[in-house]
Amino acid sequence: MDREQLKLDIKVQIIKYLNLLDYNPEDIKDDMPLFGDKGLELDSIDSLELIVMLEREYNIKINNPADGRKILKDINNMADYIIEVNYKNK
Repeated sequence: MDREQLKLDIKVQIIKYLNLLDYNPEDIKDDMPLFGDKGLELDSIDSLELIVMLEREYNIKINNPADGRKILKDINNMADYIIEVNYKNK
């Protein structure tokens, strides 16, 4: 799995799932915080949508909220986690 393509795919999916019409994939930096006032400024409802996205698109289920906070920190963390899980499942 190509990491750069995966990161682009995640950005496209975030825009789609969260209906972020004011954003293009290139507007979302790989290390930009997804939550908080210095990034995309997503909220707890958005985090649920991202968890649903991961389950639907990548067959990844996040059960532990502490894990979710780490995984959903930014695009880099999401991509690394998807790659890690896919590697373990092969």
